[in-house]
Amino acid sequence: MNTIGFIGAGNMGSAILRGIAGSDMKPEAELFAYNPTEAKVDALADCGVQKCKSAAEVVEKSRYVFLAIKPQKFEEVLPQIADAVTEQTVLVSIAAGIGAEFIRKLTKPFAKVVLAMPNTPLLLGEGATALAKDDSVSDAEFAVVRNIFGSCGMTAVIAPEQMKEVIAINGSSPAFIYLFAKGFLDYAAKVGLPEQSAKELFVQSLIGSAKMITDSGYSIDELIRQVSSPGGTTLAGLDQLYEGKMLDAVQNACDSCTKRAYELSK
Repeated sequence: MNTIGFIGAGNMGSAILRGIAGSDMKPEAELFAYNPTEAKVDALADCGVQKCKSAAEVVEKSRYVFLAIKPQKFEEVLPQIADAVTEQTVLVSIAAGIGAEFIRKLTKPFAKVVLAMPNTPLLLGEGATALAKDDSVSDAEFAVVRNIFGSCGMTAVIAPEQMKEVIAINGSSPAFIYLFAKGFLDYAAKVGLPEQSAKELFVQSLIGSAKMITDSGYSIDELIRQVSSPGGTTLAGLDQLYEGKMLDAVQNACDSCTKRAYELSK
C-alpha cells in the first residue's frame, strides 16, 4: 500500500488526487491531505482522501508527500514538517524555482526529493509533467511518483539542472498558446464569424496539428511546407508572421520565463 499525502489541495493538488483516485493505482493507495481551507479537502471526500489537521500530520502518515503549495510558502511550511521527515519520506515539489538542496536545508539533510513541473491541462487529465530524479531517490520510488503524474497525463524525465529551462516548454507554454489562440478568435469576431463555430474549428485545428507533429513522422518544417502552396493564402499569412518576427518573440518569451525562474530559485 502506497501512502500518498498532499500539503495543499488547490487546483493542482486536487487534480492530481483525483487522477490517482480515478486510476488503477487507487486500490493500492491511501490518500491524505491538509489545506488551511478545510473545505478544499472536504471536497475530495468522494476520492477517499483523508483530512489531516496539519502539514506535519500529512508527513507522519505518508511515504510520498506532495508539496502542492506556492513557492513563497516553502520557507513557512518546510520547518513545520522537518521533524516528521524520515529516511523513507519522498518529498515531491511542484513549485517553480524550488531546488532539492533548499528543501533539504529546511527539512533534513538526507531528505529524498523529486522535482516536478506539471501544467494546468493536468486538471483535465491531459497534463504534461517534467520530472527530475534526485540521486537519493530509488528507481522504484521514482516510478511511483511518475505513475502518479501519469494518471493525469504524460510525463518526461529531465535532468535536475534543466528544470528551470523546461518551465517555458510545458509549464508556462499553455498561457503562450492561449494568447496565440486569442489572436485567431479575436480575428474571427472582427470579421463576423460565428463565435462557437470559429472556436470549434480553431481548437480542432490545434488538436489536429499537435497530432500531426507527434504522429505523422514529418518534421515541423515539412509540415509547414505541406500547408503552404506557392502563391497561396497560407504563404501570404506566413510572410506576415515572419515579418513580425514571431519566432524571435517566442524565443524571447522562453528566455524571459527561464530568467525569472532563476531569479526565483531557492
